[in-house]
Amino acid sequence: MTNNKEALLEVKGLKKYFPQRHGFLGRDTRYVKAVDGLDFKIYRGETFGLVGESGCGKSTTGRTIIRLYDITEGQVIIDGVDISELSQKELIPYRKKMQMIFQDPYASLNSRMTVSDIIGEALDIHGLATGDARRDRINYLLNRVGLTTEHASRYPHEFSGGQRQRIGIARALAVDPEFIICDEPISALDVSIQAQVVNMLDDLQSELGLTYMFIAHDLSMVKHISDRIAVMYLGRIVEIGEADRLYDKPEHPYTQALLSAVPIPDPDVTRALAKNRVILEGDVPSPLNPPSGCRFRTRCLYSKPVCSTQIPELEDLGDGHQVACHFTGKLVRNDR
Repeated sequence: MTNNKEALLEVKGLKKYFPQRHGFLGRDTRYVKAVDGLDFKIYRGETFGLVGESGCGKSTTGRTIIRLYDITEGQVIIDGVDISELSQKELIPYRKKMQMIFQDPYASLNSRMTVSDIIGEALDIHGLATGDARRDRINYLLNRVGLTTEHASRYPHEFSGGQRQRIGIARALAVDPEFIICDEPISALDVSIQAQVVNMLDDLQSELGLTYMFIAHDLSMVKHISDRIAVMYLGRIVEIGEADRLYDKPEHPYTQALLSAVPIPDPDVTRALAKNRVILEGDVPSPLNPPSGCRFRTRCLYSKPVCSTQIPELEDLGDGHQVACHFTGKLVRNDR
């Protein structure tokens, strides 16, 4: 089981708040609680999926872990070292361990730099290769992601979206990282290209022993690539478990709603399952003023008075399956 493996990354009480000025002359400050107390581990060699609706804090979680955003509160521990309060200079050795593949393959590449310079920049910063060794490393990375050495002298605007994402992957691999955060790396790509990129990430993981955090909206794709999956809602994790178990027997009402909305290509099966589909009402509350108690209670079919007063903590149901719900295993709909 994965919980017997070595934890490469551990997140404890992670919070990321963004200040928002308002009132007369902007003297008052409120905070967008984008990430509000996350606890989880990612084990060496696994793919940890992170899913949830837009605005739930998935991408902010990834960027905060890798310290692109400063941490408001909590710890990020990689290889036993807490990097949450390290200075930018002290972070440099850990930048080699952690890299990121961004959602938008065009915006994440410098349009004024050639592909060779984009990939080689990390080699220059960390002093990993110069001269012929630098060129050979860049050519190897290009070939490894399905491009050719001829592409090295071109600029990002000369490539398709799929090719640009391959350049982003090559850049992430340049420093031989252990851990890569994949922030919706296929959402901006054509469906035919998505499978190619996911299969390539699978191959790279097997070949290089990589560990992934895979952030995505596509629940079927997350199941395909992930060993374990965490479901996030309004800045908090509501369920974590092995991919197969979570999909076969979701415990949290929000997870159940998400999975019931996954499209199935067989129309007969879709019609048969339609009566059991969970349709959420209302909108996601604002992270500026999240609901008290359980964040999901304003849209939950099973909400009770206790849900408005007590924040449910993640409870282990066995085999590493954790759920944050006051009524796990004994849900009774309010309309029955």
